[in-house]
Amino acid sequence: MTVTPPNPSAALHFGAGEEPHINLSGAACTGQWLWVSGDEAAKLDRLRCLPPTTTDMKAVAGAASAALHFGEARSYALADLLDLPGADDDEADLEGLAVDDGWLWLAGSHGLKRKAPKPDRSDADNVRRLTKLTMDGNRCLLARVPLEIGDDGQPTLVREAQDGRLAMRLDGDDESNVLTRALEDDPLIGPFLAIPGKDNGFDIEGLAVSGDHLLLGLRGPVLRGWTVLLELRIAPGKRQLRLAPLDEAGTLYRKHLLQLGGLGVRDLHFEGDDLLLLAGPTMVLDGDIRIYRWPQARTLLAANTAAVRFDSTPQALATLPHGVASDRAEALCRLSPELATALGGPAAKAPPPWLVLYDAPGPTRLPGGNVVLGDLLGHQVFSAPTAKA
Repeated sequence: MTVTPPNPSAALHFGAGEEPHINLSGAACTGQWLWVSGDEAAKLDRLRCLPPTTTDMKAVAGAASAALHFGEARSYALADLLDLPGADDDEADLEGLAVDDGWLWLAGSHGLKRKAPKPDRSDADNVRRLTKLTMDGNRCLLARVPLEIGDDGQPTLVREAQDGRLAMRLDGDDESNVLTRALEDDPLIGPFLAIPGKDNGFDIEGLAVSGDHLLLGLRGPVLRGWTVLLELRIAPGKRQLRLAPLDEAGTLYRKHLLQLGGLGVRDLHFEGDDLLLLAGPTMVLDGDIRIYRWPQARTLLAANTAAVRFDSTPQALATLPHGVASDRAEALCRLSPELATALGGPAAKAPPPWLVLYDAPGPTRLPGGNVVLGDLLGHQVFSAPTAKA
């Protein structure tokens, strides 16, 4: 199934004087609230689903027909919530968000960057730029932050919750953490830690959480067409999170290699017993972006004891459109039943829709007025697989 961007869609209204996010990379939903992150900052944002009668919501040309409007944006600086390994304003390259049992989990890319050539530089200068590799101080960030209801009755993020829960990140510094150090000697993953993410190097872009078990989806490396998921178990230490053994043998991570037609992970989302995967090119390419379903993933993960396993059962459900260097789907999340009701009419009786958000949105997704548009996908997109990709 090829999905044409629906119109109406979902309009995200950011604050007056703020530029709309043009690099959205993570999303999670709790009730009427949407949590989003971009990959070029050290913050995340909360937006509320607004009634269609809200002043100015329909005044923005191109957003007037949106089925859902999110606004009243509030930004949370990561430095206010966590003891960051880098400077407060160092880019975290947040790529994955997930809500589970009163926590908001977040994951940075953990990947190196390579400087890009510039048209106004000489060839010699551009060669030097291409050889320059950097690691922003907060990129190796895997953390959880307590969610609680504030005095105003709205969900908020706090460094310390009233019940004693503390915001913590996985132990590490501004160049690595205990996960990347554990992967250094891995025969499959280790060699790619020294390669920038957009060169098919190590790059975390998907996060799914079930209790203390995490799945991290890798955009890269894709290995001879096989996509990698890392399974971890996380436990709180005295000051920071730590990797906890997955079994009595002390296994700190497991690798699941999935056949996704040569694509890398852009986002993950548990849906009942299944896992949904948003997948796209591992490098900077204009190519297919697809949604896959991994059937009975929770059951398979619970029963698995192997350190590495291969699985060809994921099913391609839909292909999303993309532009030329634009409209690259990066975030996928299921909206809440409350928001299904907010759609009104027959949609109120249907399962909640899914929201897709885009990095490098094209002109049709930027109608002005500090607004960026995402797509709403109905449950029918996820109900039956397409022909094998």
